[in-house]
Amino acid sequence: MADMAGDARNPHAGGIPRHHLKQIVPARLASEAVEGRVLVTAALDHPIGPNTIDDWLAADAPADGGRLELIWGYWVVTPPPTGQHQWATDTLCHSLRQAVRAAGRSDLFPVTGIGVEISTALRTALIPDVAVLNRRPVGTNFPADALELVVEVWSPGNSRSERETKLAAYAGAGVPFLWEVADGKLRACRLEGGRYMEEPLAGSGLVRVTGAPVPVDIDLGELAP
Repeated sequence: MADMAGDARNPHAGGIPRHHLKQIVPARLASEAVEGRVLVTAALDHPIGPNTIDDWLAADAPADGGRLELIWGYWVVTPPPTGQHQWATDTLCHSLRQAVRAAGRSDLFPVTGIGVEISTALRTALIPDVAVLNRRPVGTNFPADALELVVEVWSPGNSRSERETKLAAYAGAGVPFLWEVADGKLRACRLEGGRYMEEPLAGSGLVRVTGAPVPVDIDLGELAP
């Protein structure tokens, strides 16, 4: 286990590639249909790893532009995003900024690629692709209660275990809204009773997403370049 955890002072020397996440930090999740929506719950099945939020804050970012995250005390190293990934991320952030402006919400700030201290006790810190903050985006890292919405744009290399583990972490931190994007499809969820409930989108093309701090109009066809 120590070899898998890596060196807290130099996580890149022993960091965990995300495709190994299933073996390192498995989560037991159950999904069930509830009135046409999806309900996700999770329970931790693995002992907490040795690395802390302070270790993560002190660590250097990967030199190649990748991301270093901390999930339940274990380093997870993600390679630099692809052009398609960044296109979707930028498109969503732009749509969110337009929606916030249209709603007159000067207290909301859509941003990309910020660090979030999800849980000190569970030793988890993530870097969502897009986040909507309830405070000005000053600094590099933010507490979980600064989040109103997070967006994860999944790539083929993101394992099911990684996706489910991150959703469980966001739910446990009380993030009110979560979006997932995969293969050009958007899934919008609202946190209810500690669980993410999907709010289905009507049709394709230009849709209005209500699972968000403000209604957001998005052309789903523009999520791919």
